[in-house]
Amino acid sequence: MSACEPQGHSPRRAGVVIASTRAAAGIYADDTGPVIVDWLREHGFETFPAMVVPDGEPVGAALRALLTQQPAVVITSGGTGLSPDDRTPEMTLPLLDREIPGIMEGIRRAGAAKTPMAMLSRGHAGAAGRTFIINLPGSPKGVMDGLAVLDPVIGHLCDQLEGSHGH
Repeated sequence: MSACEPQGHSPRRAGVVIASTRAAAGIYADDTGPVIVDWLREHGFETFPAMVVPDGEPVGAALRALLTQQPAVVITSGGTGLSPDDRTPEMTLPLLDREIPGIMEGIRRAGAAKTPMAMLSRGHAGAAGRTFIINLPGSPKGVMDGLAVLDPVIGHLCDQLEGSHGH
């Protein structure tokens, strides 16, 4: 049984939002969505198709639409830097009931060990009701580093948000 499949229940569901104006326009392929979807499936999640949307307000709209489906997890990639159109954190924060700062601290610490640029990522992690939302960077490397930090905690995190304490 996988980390994120509660006993006697159907698999937990997860959504992915890719914030990239250029990928949404078809200028180049989305490299991070498939990485995230594979990771989620390996962890026992049933995934909604990744949503690739332009930076800014469309990210907020995609997040709000996903939240109506009550997934256990929503992972975003992109829009966490300092460019004027990097607004994923601003779209995410108002949706969170509770922030979980230690997760982002862990991700930035792991990233900064490889590149000082990781300190510039402004992503949030937190809970919107029983849904865990996290903002990962827009690069496949940054996404893989972030997922590696989530790896040992994702099952327990889901259990806690659902009100069970796991083992």
